[in-house]
Amino acid sequence: MIRKTAVLNRRAVVRMGALAISALFVRRVWSAQEKQRAKTSENLFDGKTLNGWIQIENNATNLSNSSILDPAAFTARLAHGEDSMSVLLRGQFDNQVKNDLSTYAISNANAMALLSAVVKQINKVVAGPSIFTADRFHEIKLRPETQALLQQNPGGEQLGRLNRMLLEDAFPVEIARSVDTGWIVKDGTMASTGAGRGVIYTAQDYSSYRLIFSVRHVFGHPDHQAGVLIFCKRPEGDELPLDALGGIQFQIPMGSHWDYRPDKNNSGDSYFTTITKSSFDRHAWSQVELLVDAGKGTARMAIAQPPGSKGIELVDFKDPSAGRTGPIAWQMHNPGLFDEYKDISIEFDPKQDALITTKQGK
Repeated sequence: MIRKTAVLNRRAVVRMGALAISALFVRRVWSAQEKQRAKTSENLFDGKTLNGWIQIENNATNLSNSSILDPAAFTARLAHGEDSMSVLLRGQFDNQVKNDLSTYAISNANAMALLSAVVKQINKVVAGPSIFTADRFHEIKLRPETQALLQQNPGGEQLGRLNRMLLEDAFPVEIARSVDTGWIVKDGTMASTGAGRGVIYTAQDYSSYRLIFSVRHVFGHPDHQAGVLIFCKRPEGDELPLDALGGIQFQIPMGSHWDYRPDKNNSGDSYFTTITKSSFDRHAWSQVELLVDAGKGTARMAIAQPPGSKGIELVDFKDPSAGRTGPIAWQMHNPGLFDEYKDISIEFDPKQDALITTKQGK
């Protein structure tokens, strides 16, 4: 009996030794991988400035229904006004819009649809060419900012910005003034201000990478999840930017998604695969890992809440035709959204083709 117990003890000792050696080996491998990642990684946000990022605010160059402060006064002026700007815009409307404008009332069943149609057709004017002529604006007081931009004779996106500002000056009571920045540094985070639909995107392009960052959704009215965009198309020269840069969107932390490619603009269900249903708290800090390969058109997303805990893979994307070397972007889906991002790092050409946050924590 004593001899049998001794044999068992020796076996237990051997087994424990083997486990210890195995654990030590795993730690050494993990440490080596961490060192390798450190050599091929960089931070994308220093917590102090937005250097290395570029902002696009859709509302800076386009109208939306929410831009119209007084729909009744605005539509009445467009329908019957004799001032130069009302005449200009009325001349751009199709016959159906013109007819509906003449009988507009906020209580009409088609009031919202009509306002949307008016805004859509005005945005074609905003896109260019310039609406400014000395005769057209000789009785309209321009803000100093409008005058300064006018003197630059801008093109492309900045021309859209100028036309939007000219409209605001021509309709100071009816159209809300827009801003051209929607992101700030706040308490060490990159924070959206709720100014309007738009994106902030990296000044550099990326192809094969592992992106890790922390994010929380502070507040929204109307509400929407925070969104990260990959495979984006950068606007070149005077080119007007695509909505959401034509990218592939992952919503955080629930794992919803959208395909913003111009020929798609839908949920992209045929390209996304849900791995795990999410029950995370969108208002709490989440650590996000995205493993992206533009060459293959693939992306995988894991969420760890709280950051540093064991990550859970939520959703994968695959479409070789979608893969594109380009910037990474955060999206402010609509006005009234307040999100915060921090601890943003990127690993270039990761050697480990696997999500690493799913192995961290407990």
